[in-house]
Amino acid sequence: MTRHLIPVLLALALAAELHAKEFLTDKEIELIQDAQEIDSRTRVYLDAAESRLKAADERLAGKEPEAGDPLEFFTAEDLIDAYCRIIDSVMHNLDETYRTSRKRIADPEKIRRALKALKGSAERNESELEILKRLAEEKQKEELWNLVNKAIEITQGAREGAEYGLSQKLASPSSKRSPR
Repeated sequence: MTRHLIPVLLALALAAELHAKEFLTDKEIELIQDAQEIDSRTRVYLDAAESRLKAADERLAGKEPEAGDPLEFFTAEDLIDAYCRIIDSVMHNLDETYRTSRKRIADPEKIRRALKALKGSAERNESELEILKRLAEEKQKEELWNLVNKAIEITQGAREGAEYGLSQKLASPSSKRSPR
């Protein structure tokens, strides 16, 4: 019996993972696809992340989302999880752009603008996340409290990574020499 139960449980777990809520709205996905430069793409991601924090705060305050709001069916926990996934995406995009910019011509100023935007957003979000952490604790929402702590760690890592990136000298395309 247990031999048959294990594959079923694994299949259910996999199906649940595949059907997890999308952390970006269709409109945000479209904006990200249109934003080809790292600075504008980062800004779209950060706006989405900040909207998740605002919506989570509203959920905890008891404010009902408006009908048709693309985030209306998300719980505070869903929203904080989405925030974490978005910030992870920003860091991945910046890291990937930085790595590929060393191999080909890229505009270091756009990378710097993206890093500055990430740093500023992280600084603002850290204080908002501390407020959400207190609210989760007051309302005795353990899962939310754990997710907010995870979000705080990710946000601190993003801020520190942005600060580190800004401290580095990024070579401009004109300063790169081709081999002779």
